[in-house]
Amino acid sequence: MGIDSTSHGPAPPVDPFGAFLRENHAALLGASTGELAGLRFAAKDVFDVAGHRTGFGNPTWLATHAPAAKTAKAVQLLLDAGADLVGRTITDELTYSLTGENIHYGTPVNPRCPDRVPGGSSSGSVSAVAGGLVDFSLGSDCAGSVRLPASYCGVLGMRPTHGRVSLSGVTPFSESFDTVGWFASDVAMLERAGRVLLGETESESAPGRLLIATDAFGVIEPAVADALRAPLGMVSRVVGRVEEVTVSEGGLFAWMETFRTIQAAEIWAAHGDWIRQAKPRFGQGIRERLAWASTVSQESVAAARARRKGIVARIERILDDGVILCLPTSPGIAPLKNSGSSDVEITRREQAICLLCIAGLGGLPQITLPLGTLQGCPLGLSVIGRRGSDLQLLALAVRVMDETRNS
Repeated sequence: MGIDSTSHGPAPPVDPFGAFLRENHAALLGASTGELAGLRFAAKDVFDVAGHRTGFGNPTWLATHAPAAKTAKAVQLLLDAGADLVGRTITDELTYSLTGENIHYGTPVNPRCPDRVPGGSSSGSVSAVAGGLVDFSLGSDCAGSVRLPASYCGVLGMRPTHGRVSLSGVTPFSESFDTVGWFASDVAMLERAGRVLLGETESESAPGRLLIATDAFGVIEPAVADALRAPLGMVSRVVGRVEEVTVSEGGLFAWMETFRTIQAAEIWAAHGDWIRQAKPRFGQGIRERLAWASTVSQESVAAARARRKGIVARIERILDDGVILCLPTSPGIAPLKNSGSSDVEITRREQAICLLCIAGLGGLPQITLPLGTLQGCPLGLSVIGRRGSDLQLLALAVRVMDETRNS
């Protein structure tokens, strides 16, 4: 497919990492003044830009949808604050993957470990930040599409409280889990962009208690847990009071099944008609998940939603005011490219969602901190707060990363 005929503005930036799209490039100058004046950002190919077509990671989607009438609210907030949108970044098809491999547009490079995947579905956005092409970038996070690639590429990534940042002008995926997220290499930049997106400036009091999710650490291999021991100690020292907790009394695998059942049903409800009519070509893994999504019964969804209510109640009992939950962001470092569907698209994906579904099911804010390494590759450690504690989490991230620099 050729370049989007509606494209205008500056050409995409020099891009040695394959992070940016040319097919439907969009660039806009921000306001001349503002909190983010002079900064550059990129946006995942799910954010509408007025006069441009949003591609949703698939060329058939791009060809069958009209240009957007209005720019996405999150993008507009950043533009109004003075930041320049320099381009649109590659995403996994329909955002239904966590690897970052797109059969149509290619796989953006993981700048920290080039032989490994960048993670998805916000693959281009994380690659652009990790490679220093932009100051920060926008992604979207449903099952972990900001948090996981941030861990794989060694940057900071935030998923806000569900509903806290407007999804207006963002292509829907799974409505009860979708969030606008963002990446930055520098924690001060993460916080600056976050305050604009969240629309608040007053920070909450510092958290008083850190809960270590023992069942989440039980999901990962011993070598991964060992690599996170020192980072966990650093977060523990910053917070002070530390306790252990089992988050899921019934097991995180059951939570993962609850999450993916609801997610699949919502995806098919949003896009099943288009898939049947347009008959797009999908890559391995995504194709099979969409086929399964089409078969999820109403009874299964109703049962999963009932279980979710109990899960939310459990989370709310654990996360009182001033309580932070700490857990691994991902099961391990980024997988090697072309690792094979059964390993990465099934086994690793299920392990990852066991960790990532906690914030998703609870609608909670989560930040992954680039504090660990294993085999020379990045490994993230996450902090989760109660609903609405986004600024408290950002302030904690600043304190932890400052402690890292001073230690």
